[in-house]
Amino acid sequence: HEYNTKLPYLITVIIALMVVVGGINLFIELTETLKTELLARYDSSITEYIISYRSPSLTSYFKFVTNVGDFYGYLIVLGIFLVVSLFVFKRWKFVAQATLVLALATVSNMMLKRFIDRARPGIEHLVSVETLSYPSGHAMSAMAFYGFLIFLVTKFDIHRIAKVLILTVLLILSIGISRIYLGVHFPSDIAGGFIAGFIWVVFCVLVFYLIEIFRRDSQT
Repeated sequence: HEYNTKLPYLITVIIALMVVVGGINLFIELTETLKTELLARYDSSITEYIISYRSPSLTSYFKFVTNVGDFYGYLIVLGIFLVVSLFVFKRWKFVAQATLVLALATVSNMMLKRFIDRARPGIEHLVSVETLSYPSGHAMSAMAFYGFLIFLVTKFDIHRIAKVLILTVLLILSIGISRIYLGVHFPSDIAGGFIAGFIWVVFCVLVFYLIEIFRRDSQT
């Protein structure tokens, strides 16, 4: 009848591991269907629907959004986040954690691309690309980085937190859609990137919590 202080952490670890394992299985299942005719039809129909809305204004918007999800975009966002963390939250470790999550997602994406070796869509590309297609690096990095920022935002009592969360979710989705709209990714590339990025978010949050718990226990 005594409250077990370690039980909530144990339950959290179990649930997080279940999510990670489930996400990995889902990613593997999607990867195994890349060469099937059914997925090809879905990719084709979704792509045709999205690019049917191409217009000068939408093209400018999605080019801007896709740049936000690129290398220099993350440098700017990390710089802003560093200033906010130092002067508002008084904690620099969140920037280090977000940078680590982004780095892990980026490196693992490069490895997955080379291993899976899927070519880009054979339609008009509105932006230049040099790497392989699956999974989408923009989608994977956006889900990992901005998804981790969503987790951090929920830890603080920030005014109008709901609006911040909605805008961040919309940004993640916009980055993913932009890659289809610009003709450089299949929809399944985006889905695979989102799944892999979400796995990194859950895994890193779990590791960061465990490190914090062990450090706290060692000091008591």
